[in-house]
Amino acid sequence: MIYALLKTVHLLSLIVWIGGMVFAHFFLRPAVAQLEAPARIRLMHDVLGRFFSAVLWAAGLTLGTGLWMIGRVAKQVVQAGGSFAMPLEWTVMATLGIVMIAIFGHIRFALYKRLSRAVTAADWPAGGAALGSIRLWVSINLGLGVAIVVITLLA
Repeated sequence: MIYALLKTVHLLSLIVWIGGMVFAHFFLRPAVAQLEAPARIRLMHDVLGRFFSAVLWAAGLTLGTGLWMIGRVAKQVVQAGGSFAMPLEWTVMATLGIVMIAIFGHIRFALYKRLSRAVTAADWPAGGAALGSIRLWVSINLGLGVAIVVITLLA
C-alpha cells in the first residue's frame, strides 16, 4: 500500500514537472511571441515564477519518493536474505533525475533571478536573453525527462 502511494506521488510530481515544461515550451512561448517585449517578458516572468514554485515541490517529492521506494525495495530484499542490486534502469533514472534537479536549480536560482532583475529594471534585452537561456535549459531538461520516461517504460 505504501509503495503504491509513493509511486503515485512520484508519477504525479513528474507529470506536473514534465507536463509544465511541455506546456511552457510548446504552447505558452509561441502564443506570447506576438506580444511586445515588455508585456511578453513580464508575463513569462510571472508564469515561470509560479511554475518554478510548483517544480520545487515536484522535484523534492520526486527525489524523496524515489529514494524511499529504492530504500524500501532494498530493505525488503535484504530482510528476505537476498542481496540488493539496483536495476540498471533505476540507476539511469536516478542519475538523470539528479541531473535534472541540478539543471532546474541553475534555471531557478541563477537564470530566473537574472530574469527577475531584468524585469525590475525594465531591461527588456537582458530579460529576453535570460528567457533564451531558460528556454535552452528547459529544453535540455525536457529531453532528459522524456528519456527517463522512455527508458523506464521500455525496461
